[in-house]
Amino acid sequence: MSLAVAGTGHRPEMLRRKTLANNARILILFSALAMPFAVYGLVTGTAFPFAVAVLGLAGGMITLALHQRRLFEEAAAGQVCILLALGCMLTLADPRLGDAGLAIAVMAPILASLVGRKPLRHQSWALLAGVVGLAGIGAAFAMPAIPVGAGALMATAIVAFVTSVAIIAHTANRINAAYEVYDKAQMTAYRHLIEHVQDGVIRFSSDGEILLASRSSEQLFGCRRYELSGGGLGERLHVLDRPAYLTAFADANQGGKSRVIEVRMRQDDPRAMTSVPRFIWVEISFSPVQDADNAGLRHEVVALFRDITSRKDNELAMAEARRTAEEASEAKSRFLATIGHELRTPLNAVVGFSEMMSSGIGGELSTTHREYAGLIHQSGKHLLEVVRMLLDMSKIEAGKFELQTEPFVVEDMIEPCLSMVEAMAAKHQVTLVTDIASPLPPLVADERACRQILLNLLSNAIKFSHPGGRVTISLKRQGQSLNLSVSDHGVGMAPEALTRIGEPFFQVQDGLSRRYEGTGLGLSIVKGLVDLHEGTLRAMSEIGAGTTVTVLLPINGPAIKTDETAIVTPLRKEPAAAPVHSWQDEKRKAQ
Repeated sequence: MSLAVAGTGHRPEMLRRKTLANNARILILFSALAMPFAVYGLVTGTAFPFAVAVLGLAGGMITLALHQRRLFEEAAAGQVCILLALGCMLTLADPRLGDAGLAIAVMAPILASLVGRKPLRHQSWALLAGVVGLAGIGAAFAMPAIPVGAGALMATAIVAFVTSVAIIAHTANRINAAYEVYDKAQMTAYRHLIEHVQDGVIRFSSDGEILLASRSSEQLFGCRRYELSGGGLGERLHVLDRPAYLTAFADANQGGKSRVIEVRMRQDDPRAMTSVPRFIWVEISFSPVQDADNAGLRHEVVALFRDITSRKDNELAMAEARRTAEEASEAKSRFLATIGHELRTPLNAVVGFSEMMSSGIGGELSTTHREYAGLIHQSGKHLLEVVRMLLDMSKIEAGKFELQTEPFVVEDMIEPCLSMVEAMAAKHQVTLVTDIASPLPPLVADERACRQILLNLLSNAIKFSHPGGRVTISLKRQGQSLNLSVSDHGVGMAPEALTRIGEPFFQVQDGLSRRYEGTGLGLSIVKGLVDLHEGTLRAMSEIGAGTTVTVLLPINGPAIKTDETAIVTPLRKEPAAAPVHSWQDEKRKAQ
């Protein structure tokens, strides 16, 4: 035990060290009192009492000096050795086997067990065995004893025995007092902790009666502690929460299980102007007091009461905010669907009649009027495309986009999609290149959705390519999936923009000054359709170097059949697709 630990509140160690000093003083005192009689014996020709007194006096002074030098273990060992030495001298002086010397020697291990460490205890028993063996040999072989008179031997033995008994009695009393003080200090610390902890602490007996309630319980319930005894605590429970409280308490009291529940409890407020009760949310943690002597019977229970009203209010606010967001998203989806349907009909008429005017069906137009009709036709088609994308996005978010999966040959959809974007590619002076690996297995998927995925990826790649650039469509098998990639060498994207791929209405260049037109729904629709197929969407890009968007679609459809596609060990783990939060189309019930 270090000095710092002993000096900062470790009471048993401090009292043990004081006991060692007091034992040395007791030994010095008794030796000093016996010294005049020992000197008289020495003058009259009896030197044995004087030798014993000198041994006691010298031993006491040496151990006291060791204690003052803070050599506490050496001081303890010295006092044990002094008792053994006194016992050995008296045993050698008395030829009988059972004498006062053996009694004094036996007290040495007792002293070692009270003030010494484990090695000293073992050594003391070994030395005692040596003293007993020496006494036995002397008694068995009638070895000559130390010459001393019977009266002087008796007086010396009595003084030595009384001194050793005084040392053992004082040590036992002090050590016992030390542990009593330690236990009392521990109880005081625990009581201080219970009284000043923020949570309310209540201890129940095995019969359910309240044995102790902390001061913080008064602040929690707004009443005095004695008002909680009897049925005061149970009356504060909300009627609907009483079954849960009784069940949890029974589990801890009878079953010995710890339980945590959340209940509503009444809190009194003496300053309140109304008599309407105020209930707060309280988290109660029941812990049984395990006792080996009480196995199979009821347990005492310690309960911690914590006010969680603020947390419950926050959870309620979050739930209300979530409900509001869901209603807003649902209203947005309904608005987009309604506006889309309302716009599609007049836009079809605008596109149709503008096309008729441009073709001269309604009569020949002037050059200026034909140019105007062409602009009307082009703008109408653009608006129809925007409306179509809005409708698709609203269906995907509402979870109403149904897939019609069937096997089809993927290569057959490449050429029609390229022909649909040829005009756009020619306008932007972009070359379209295909890289199709063969043979490819049939893909079980929604062919219309796959065409839309490819068209959106091609449109984006062409739109963001530089004049004279190239867009490459690659198709190959990758394990249990089909790899469809569209790459360009255009403007590219920053790493922070890549993390937002698939967000509705997100565009890298935002604001009124952006160079590229669009709604920002193309990749959102692609991501939604890929997730419906339980596929994966990845994008790799670098500013100024271009972008590569890869779509992995399960070959056998959303529910992959391993037996048909075989088991393929991937060389690298594909990143999981980001979850899409689809809002449920549910109506809020009236309260």
